[in-house]
Amino acid sequence: MAVWDIAARPSGEQFDYWREVICQAFVPLAPERTIERSGFSSQVEARALGTLNRARIRSQPQRVAHGRREVSSSRGEFYFVNLQLSGRCLVRQGQHESLVERGQFAVVDTTEPYFFDFDADWRMLSFRVPHEQLRTRLTDPSVGTGIGIDATTGTGRVVSALMRSLWELDESTGSCAAAELEQSFCAVAAVAMATAAGQASLDRTPHEGTRAAILRFVAANLADPDLSVSTVCRRFAISPRLLHKLFEQHTRPFAETVRTMRLDRCARLIADPRTGASITEIAARHGYPDPASFSRAFRRQFGVAPRDLRGRPVPDTAQPPSPGAVSPGPPAPSQVADGS
Repeated sequence: MAVWDIAARPSGEQFDYWREVICQAFVPLAPERTIERSGFSSQVEARALGTLNRARIRSQPQRVAHGRREVSSSRGEFYFVNLQLSGRCLVRQGQHESLVERGQFAVVDTTEPYFFDFDADWRMLSFRVPHEQLRTRLTDPSVGTGIGIDATTGTGRVVSALMRSLWELDESTGSCAAAELEQSFCAVAAVAMATAAGQASLDRTPHEGTRAAILRFVAANLADPDLSVSTVCRRFAISPRLLHKLFEQHTRPFAETVRTMRLDRCARLIADPRTGASITEIAARHGYPDPASFSRAFRRQFGVAPRDLRGRPVPDTAQPPSPGAVSPGPPAPSQVADGS
């Protein structure tokens, strides 16, 4: 755990030190004092949990900007989930502006400018989440950002309870347990963001947004040997039954969708003259350790042998429906095909 106690510095140095601390603990930020006081007593405590960074903050009135300059100098892409413990914060990001009161939280995306305005002393729990952990669960990166979300009812209440309980966990929590808790938190936070944004009215159904996010996640992880029904369900906090239902309503079941995407990715790699890997290596990396079974599956989809595609355009093949402009990708491993 790291603790920065601003009050330990001489009064005249405290605000400058505060600026250094928040840029180090979070992302590049430009704070501005809004009330003249002697000193600037504040404190930040930070704790890691898996890929999450948890922070508890206590501070004074100020405006904080993460503008274009700060965005361009940021290292890494994150979301911050900020639970207001006391005081209030005017949050602005994109087209949204919300006054976040005690018992509410807001999410901001560090890849775009955002602005905070605190008009009184305040306390906050702030969780920094790697961009991909939430992005793959949302139909759009800006869904639910800059919106005050009630943390006393519904999914918002679950997010608040998780943040409070996760804050108390020791940093020595095992990596497997930390990963599970991390996934649960991100899944619930994504649902709360989508609900707050009225996403159900933007998509054909609430589940359509989930399906689109699943397709994006699969496309980004086609070379992961652990990609399976169980890993996808864990990632999105849904049951296998619901996962299969989401895909049964479209042209291909889940396992066939993943196989098609994987074979298409393999075909593109084989046809690309810049690819240095052999056909056997490409197949093995995408769930086909047996060259014979890969060749049979490839012929069924494209009508040619894999070796015949070297240096040639990839044949047309019907791609799985892809809400949200999912990029094409390779097929799935045997455990996906088996539905395990």
